[in-house]
Amino acid sequence: MERENAIEYKVYGKYALFTDPLTKTGGEKLSYQVPTYQALKGITESIYWKPTFTWVIYECIVMHPIRTESKGMRPIKYQGGNDLASYTYLKDVEYRVKAHFVWNENRPDLVNDRNENKHYQIAKRMLERGGRRDIFLGTRECQGYVEPCTVMEGEGFYDNDGNISFGIMVHGITYSDEAVRENEKKHITIRLWNAYMKDGVIRFPEPEECQIRKVVAEMEMKTFDEKNFCGIRELERGNLFGLDKNALKNILSIISDCWEKFK
Repeated sequence: MERENAIEYKVYGKYALFTDPLTKTGGEKLSYQVPTYQALKGITESIYWKPTFTWVIYECIVMHPIRTESKGMRPIKYQGGNDLASYTYLKDVEYRVKAHFVWNENRPDLVNDRNENKHYQIAKRMLERGGRRDIFLGTRECQGYVEPCTVMEGEGFYDNDGNISFGIMVHGITYSDEAVRENEKKHITIRLWNAYMKDGVIRFPEPEECQIRKVVAEMEMKTFDEKNFCGIRELERGNLFGLDKNALKNILSIISDCWEKFK
């Protein structure tokens, strides 16, 4: 599947923890062997995101061997004090990811911000700079790093290993503002899928293609308007942050001069 607005990147880090929810009941945490669709979507949103669109993860290539490392942790208890638990992390991970975005049809109020080229160019620039927000691999303590790449370049550890099944895994969460099915709107839905990898490549089904799903809670959509959202119209009118076009040009000129001095 080739899309004009697709981005390709590698994400890597010393540790990762894509927690299997079945292991959390006793206070322990055990990572899935590979990242979930939702984890990769969150990483992509940390690179660049607006409520105008939704990122779709197409494929993920596992570059390094799957290895784990257990650590003794002292998590804080709800009643106060600390507990003793064992967390099992993935160690020395690298994944190559291909993703594209589609318009969020549940956001007709943001239709004026549907400028595909604008969002695509911003996403590429943010990717080159390592993302707009912090990148982490599953949990906050697992710092990650992103760089642009070509997905199919380089040799992965599982390139010639055929099919490897991971069983039933969490695919992701459908929130109310991304729901397509009528019974899932204004709700949170959990999606599951039968995960597998072929020659090191995981090709994810799109969210609506997942057959195992369950509505778990009610959720209202967040409202965006001129008070809490800056879209393309504000830039065209030149009143961003209440400043006229000349003031904005002066600020951008100062920023550009500073960048040239310190880069």
